[in-house]
Order: sequence, then C-alpha cells, then structure tokens
Amino acid sequence: MSRSHPAPGPLANATFSHLFQLCAQAGRAALSAGRAAHARMVVSGFVPTAFVSNCLLQMYARCADAAHARRVFDAMPYRDTVSWNTMLTAYSHAGDIDTAQALFDAMPDPDVVSWNALVSSNCQCGMFRESVGLFLEMARRGVTPDRTTLAVLLKACSGMENLALGVQIHALAVKTGLEADVRSGSALVDMYGKCGNLEGALCFFYGMPERNWVSWGAAIAGCVQNERYTRGLELFMEMQRLGLGVSQPAYASVFRSCAAMSCLSTARQLHAHAIKNKFNSDRVVGTAIVDVYAKANSLVDARRAFFSLPNHSVETCNAMMVGLVRSGLGVDAMELFQFMTRSGIGFDAVSLSGVFSACAEVKGYIQGLQVHCIATKSGFDVDVCVKNAILDLYGKCKALAEAYLIFQEMEQRDSVSWNAIIAALEQNECYEDTITHFNEMLRSGMEPDDFTYGSVLKACASLQSLKYGLMVHDKVIKSGLGLDAFVASTVVDMYCKCGMITEAQKLHDKVGRQELVSWNAIISGFSLSKQSEEAQKFFSEMLETGLKPDHFTYATVLDTCANLATIELGKQIHGQIIKQEMLGDEYISSTLVDMYAKCGNMPDSLLMFEKAQKRDFVSWNAMICGYALHGQGLEALQMFERMQKENVMPNHATFVAVLRACSHVGLLDDGCRYFHLMTTRYKLDPQLEHFACMVDILGRLKGPQEALKFISSMPFEADAVIWKTLLSICKIRQDVEVAELAAGNVLRLDPDDSSVYILLSNVYAESGKWVDVSRTRRLMRQGHLKKEPGCSWIEVQSEMHGFLVGDKVHPRSRELYEMLNDLIGEMKLSGYEPDSSSFAEVDEEGTAYEQNDLLRTVGG
Repeated sequence: MSRSHPAPGPLANATFSHLFQLCAQAGRAALSAGRAAHARMVVSGFVPTAFVSNCLLQMYARCADAAHARRVFDAMPYRDTVSWNTMLTAYSHAGDIDTAQALFDAMPDPDVVSWNALVSSNCQCGMFRESVGLFLEMARRGVTPDRTTLAVLLKACSGMENLALGVQIHALAVKTGLEADVRSGSALVDMYGKCGNLEGALCFFYGMPERNWVSWGAAIAGCVQNERYTRGLELFMEMQRLGLGVSQPAYASVFRSCAAMSCLSTARQLHAHAIKNKFNSDRVVGTAIVDVYAKANSLVDARRAFFSLPNHSVETCNAMMVGLVRSGLGVDAMELFQFMTRSGIGFDAVSLSGVFSACAEVKGYIQGLQVHCIATKSGFDVDVCVKNAILDLYGKCKALAEAYLIFQEMEQRDSVSWNAIIAALEQNECYEDTITHFNEMLRSGMEPDDFTYGSVLKACASLQSLKYGLMVHDKVIKSGLGLDAFVASTVVDMYCKCGMITEAQKLHDKVGRQELVSWNAIISGFSLSKQSEEAQKFFSEMLETGLKPDHFTYATVLDTCANLATIELGKQIHGQIIKQEMLGDEYISSTLVDMYAKCGNMPDSLLMFEKAQKRDFVSWNAMICGYALHGQGLEALQMFERMQKENVMPNHATFVAVLRACSHVGLLDDGCRYFHLMTTRYKLDPQLEHFACMVDILGRLKGPQEALKFISSMPFEADAVIWKTLLSICKIRQDVEVAELAAGNVLRLDPDDSSVYILLSNVYAESGKWVDVSRTRRLMRQGHLKKEPGCSWIEVQSEMHGFLVGDKVHPRSRELYEMLNDLIGEMKLSGYEPDSSSFAEVDEEGTAYEQNDLLRTVGG
C-alpha cells in the first residue's frame, strides 16, 4: 500500500512554513522536529517558495548554528533581502563578525535591517567604536535609521560611557520622531543612567508619554549603577503601586541594591515577592537572590536559594562562590568549583578569580597550582583579573618567586596588580622591596589607593623608618586620602611603631576617634613602648566612647596586664571575653595563658591552657616561660616534653625558656642536650639569647672559666647581655679576674651602662676588696652615671601602688617606713647577719668605711 504525499499547493506551503516557524520559536529543543519536517518536504518533492525557504533558513539559524543555516542558504535557488538578513543575523548572533561583514559586502541591496544586524554584532562583541563607525557609513549611504538602530547605538554609547555622543543620538531621535517610541525611550533612559547622568535619565523617564516594564527596569538599573540604591527601591515600589507588574531586570536591580546596602530584611521581603510572582526560579533573578544573601553573610539563606534553583549557571555558582570566600569558607568554595567543572556548567574569569581567592584563604598552594594549570589551558590566564588573583594567591602562600614572575609577565597592569605585588612583598617581610615597588608604581603613572598606602605604611612601620613614613604620609595628604579612616589608622600605627606616640595621638584625635583600628594602634603603640599604664588609660577612654573592643584590643590590653602584673584588670577582661564568646580565638586564649603566668598565677594559667580549644606554639611558650620565670624548672621541662609528644614545633623563644629552666634547676647535661636538640632536630640556629642562657648554665655549674671558653667558641661576637651574664656569675664564684674582663667588654660595647659598675663593685665586695669598690663608685661618679633606681608596684583593691628606692612621695610612706623599721628590729632580734655585698649597691656615693659603718649600724 503506497503512502500519499501532501499535494503541492497552498496547503502544503502553509503547513511547511508553519512547522518551520514553530520550530524556530522553540529553539534548539525543536531541531529534530525541524529536520524531520525538512526531510519530509524534500521527500515529498515539494518545491518551496521564497517564503518557505526563508522559514526553513530561519529554523536552522535559530535551532542549530550558522554553519547549518549557511548550507541551506547556499542551496537556495532564489534569495531575497529576507534571506540575506536571516543569514547575516545568524552570523551576528554567533559573534562571527568577519564572515558577517563579508556576507554584508556581498549583499546586492542591504536595507536598514542588514545594517542593524552588522551594527548590533559589533556592539555585542564590545566593538562600540566600530558600531558607531558603521552607523556613520549607513547615514552617508542614505539609509534612514529606525528604532532598532537607535537602541543599538545608545547601547554602544553606554558601553563607551560617552554621554556627549549619547546626547547627539538623543537629538537624532527627536529629529526623526523616534523619541516618543517606547523602545527608543527606554534605550535613552538606560544610556543616561549608564553614562552617569541619573538626573537626566529620570527626567526623560518621567517625561515619556508611554512607559513599559523595560523603561521602569532601565530607570531602576540606572539608580543602582549610580549608587542611588534607596531611590532604586523607591522606584520599584512605585512601579508596584501603579500595578505595572514586575520584570527580570527590575528584580535583579533591586536585589543588587539590597546587596550593596547589606539590607537583609528588605532582601527577604523582595525574595518573598519574587516567589509570589514565580520569579524565584528565574536564572538571573535567582542569581541576584543568591548574591544578596551571600554578601549579607547569610550563607544559610544563600545555600537554600542556590539549591532551590532548577538549573545552575556559571553566574549563579560565581555568586555562591564569592559568598563562601567572603565568609572564610575557602574549602567549600573549592568544592563548588570542582562541581562546576565536573557537572559541565563550566567556568569563566570570575569563577577562576573566586577559586584563586579561596585557595589563598586556606593557604592552598598545591590546589592553587592546579587551578593555575586549568586557567592556562582554558586561556583565561591572560585576563588581568585572573592574573591579579593568581598573584594574590602566590603572595599569600609565601611563594614570592612565583608571584614576582607572574607580575613581570603581565603585559597589562592595573592598580590591583600593583597592590597585589606590594602586599605580597609586605606580607613576606620584604619591606624595602615594598617601598621600591611603590616608587616604581608612582613612576609608571599609576595612582595609589587606600590599599596601596596601607601596605606601604605597614612596611615603613616594620622598618621603623620614620623618614619614609613621613614621605608616604605627605603623599597620602596630597592624594586627598588623609581623612580616610582606614589610611589614617594605618598612619597612626606607623607613627606608634616609629616611637612617635604624640604625633599618633594628634592624628587619632583628628581622624580616628570613631575607628577601632586607630584605637588599637594607639593602645598597641603604648604597649610596645613599655607604657602599659598609658595603654590601659587609653583603653578606658575608648570604652567611654561606646566602641566595642575586638580580639586585638583585648589581647593587647591583656599583654599590658601581664607587664604590670595587674591581675584584677586581667580577670575583668577575661570575664568580658567569656561574655562575648571570644575564648575560642587562638590569639586570645594564648594571651590569657601568658597573662596569668606573668602575674604569678600558674594554676589559672594552666587551667586556661588545658581549656584552650586549639593551642599554638604561643600558648606552649607562655606555659614553659611562666614555669621557668617562677623557678619551677622541672615543670617547665615537663611541659616542653609534652609539647614535643603532641608534635608542636618549638621556636627560638621556646628554647630560650627551656634553657632558662635548666639554669634555674641546675641541669647542665640537660641544658647541653636541649641546646644540641635545637640545631640537630629542629634546624634552629642559636641566637644570642640562647648563648647567654648557656653561659649562665656553664658559669653556675662549672665556673666562669668554662663559660669564658664557651664565649670564645661562639660563631659570632658576644653582645653586652652575654658579658653581663658572665659578670653576674663572677659574683657568685668571686672570680675577680674574669669579672674585670667581662666588665671591660661590656663598657667597650656600651660605655654608658651604669649597671656594669654596680655588678663589678658587687664582685669586689663579695671578695672583700673594699678599696676597689670605692674606686669603682668613684669612676661611676666621674662619668656622671647613676644606677637606675629600683621600682616595684602592687595592686590592692583595683588600685595600683608604685614605689621607688627611697621614695617618700606615697601618701602612706610614713606608715610604710615605720613598718620597715619594725621589720629591721625583728631581724636584729632574730640574729640576722646581713650580706655585706647587698649594701655595696645601696649607696652609690658611699666609701668602704661608710659601708662598714652602715653594716655596724644594721648589725647592731
């Protein structure tokens, strides 16, 4: 039985054309159906008309690609203007400008649609100047523009941000009568907004005779682009009150407004509004929703919105990735990137920049190398934003050689590139190179921003280079950033670390009183310059302003409590830390351990140590140092052994504490073993402090001569501290000869050190050489040197009481001296025999005979 074929004629003509049109409207999903219809037409023997051929051509152009459409085009026996324009549009949409241009040049009679297709293809590829040039050529050939031409031209003006050209196009729209057209009018609103003339955009918008959702979307987008976020939200609300419905661009813009203002509550209301209007599953709107939650640090909502989307695009994943990186979840961001690559979603330059930031966040150098390979293979490594992200990654992973190589290879450098290399150098303690590259940046004509100045000022602070710091501060003022809170706070920190506390306070009072960073810098500056009481006063002043301290503030003030042994204030701050749930912070917990140890409360120090969620080497060092300082040498060594068992890497400070503990306990063999362990197992080169500890150990247990031999074997010259350590040992062993040698070396290194004369006179006194004691004191007087008076303090009922030797300023000094006399009387009755050497350092002006008189007086 034979099949009947549709008879040629109007019915078949209408059937095939209608089928091809339906497939074209459906897009790629209807390609199979379109091909089947095409095959049926060929088999049937039907000879298509020009209209049917154009419908077939359009079907392939929309459902397949330009190559398939071209084969149909080339096989067409007759081509009209519609055929040429369909093919031209297909190449334009594919971004194949060269082929589109060649086809256009071959056209027998291009019309305005042909010109629009070519102008549009250039504009879509970012070739805005070329689009304008084609329009001028079109005008020279006498082709009258239509509303599509004007819309594309205005888009090109927006891309170039060329307001002057946009105004001329506006004038052409008025002249041609297209200004009143809603499509042209919407394009004009969009152009004015994107060119930074929001008032012009809104003025034209409200003057439009007809406004549709595109016009409203353009006006709202203009507000967002010009950072008038509240105005954009108001326009959206006005749009809803007028009952004009909603649109994808309008939703996307208002969500961006909420993201910029971190307005979470409004974003949630708008999200509910989008769900009600069934826009929450839209890819663009869904991406904007994910983005606003991510930027508002509401990751729970961001994840929920992300996973509720039916399909994930590159843009949606990018929004989620940026949110994860901002929240410090670098590992999660890296897993998301893996999902993008494995699921076929793909990635772009923004994705790569995000995953590089994630690798930098977790210091994932190996993962960063792998992503770098992906960027190179995909060709995205030439993108300047990706290059900057790679540079930042290597800098933060301390791979300075790789970072510098990337920077040198960059053909195009923007301010972010310079900031990244300058920050990398500063973070890797190459402070002089930081300043050198800052100067190079200036010579290249690039203007520094607040981030640049932040890194350079930190380098000046680390170098304690007031000269460079003043020069950079001068540049900051000239650039107009002198009143910027972040930069001013960094300048304050620089002055503090350069010892210019007064200047720092002046700048702080002028600019930084509302900035916590500035307060922290001043408090830290006082602490570093050993002015702990001033630091605590400044902390109290900060609290009075209503500012809330952060981790750094509390840690710095706890450090001052440790220096002053003000344990009551330390306990109060400890209470605030518990209240604000900061105990989990590693830095805070280690500082609390150190504070209690230095205040002599080892039980509480140990309690804090044991309760710490995570212990770094600072906590271990604080415990070992605390035990060593309080004469609990065995406990210090036990803590060190425990530290090793838990695989915590000791550093130089750890071994200083361990060696001091060995000295206190008198463990010569253990001290030598630990000294050897430092160099062999842990590859730590001994520093002067370690040699000073070894001199003390050897001197106490084997005598000054052995200590002197050790000093002679050192790989570098001994400093004043080592010689003074030896001098102190000579007092115990009464070795005058070595004492004189040690004193001579100290005076050679530091002629103004008065403590040497005191130590040497003590050695003479121990040996009964009172004439030499007198001579030493006389030399001290002749050199106009005075011993720094002894100082002590005690905290009673939250009040600090300080005392100097011979002090009579204290309001209760009379009672204190009466108590002292009573104690001396009790000492006499108990048969106390005073140590003669202790009186040798009481009175710097006294002679040996006066010392004897004093001894007789006290001894009864």
